[in-house]
Amino acid sequence: MPPPLAGKAILIARPRRQAQALAERIRAAGGEALVFPALEIEPFAPDERARGALAGLGAAHLAVFVSVSAVEHGLALVRAAGGWPAALGAVAVGSATASALRAQGIERVLVPAHGGDSEALLALPELQNVSGQRIVIFRGVGGRELLANTLRSRGARVAYVECYRRGKPALEVGPVIERLHGGALHAVVAASGEALANLVELLPAPALRALPLAVTHPNVARAAHDLGFRRIQVAAGEADLLDALIAAVCRDC
Repeated sequence: MPPPLAGKAILIARPRRQAQALAERIRAAGGEALVFPALEIEPFAPDERARGALAGLGAAHLAVFVSVSAVEHGLALVRAAGGWPAALGAVAVGSATASALRAQGIERVLVPAHGGDSEALLALPELQNVSGQRIVIFRGVGGRELLANTLRSRGARVAYVECYRRGKPALEVGPVIERLHGGALHAVVAASGEALANLVELLPAPALRALPLAVTHPNVARAAHDLGFRRIQVAAGEADLLDALIAAVCRDC
């Protein structure tokens, strides 16, 4: 029996570093992985409030990381500010973020057993009784306020360290559009609504939105639907993304 993605070409609309592990899994399943980083992640210099949060990290109870990029760029700032305080607890939004923290030497990480968003974080037992605690959230510029607002409503003192920003890169689109028009792309993977919005600007061909799309969160699925995608498969999390992709591509097999 051929591997499940044999003969299938998958467009991965993720930042290049974050695409590599999935690309390897796609190739192991017999597919062709085309990394097309429709979202660019750039380090962001901390402002005065972020510098204050970093300077006071030793007095904080928890540091929350909302993405793998927050780990990569946030820990670089932590190291520059003196290193990770021994008593500081780490909280990760999902399994990929937790793995990134552990890879950088932070072993004790709280992570939701299910889900990978602010709602899942806020359901953690350790985040219920946080009155008087100092919590630092490492994130990109902008984003949802639900996590910080809810923690504040529970009595926590919350500070942000915004350590990266997202942008639309300049990419060579001709070869990808040619493959789209030739029917030589079979599915798309994206991790955020912002990446999808950039993607449809970079590749305005209607054939793009006709492709099966695999995503890792219902919010991204809703954004995809608003952008005109209809064949959307939602994975339960990063670990299930390849299975969701196979299901999306092979639905008509």
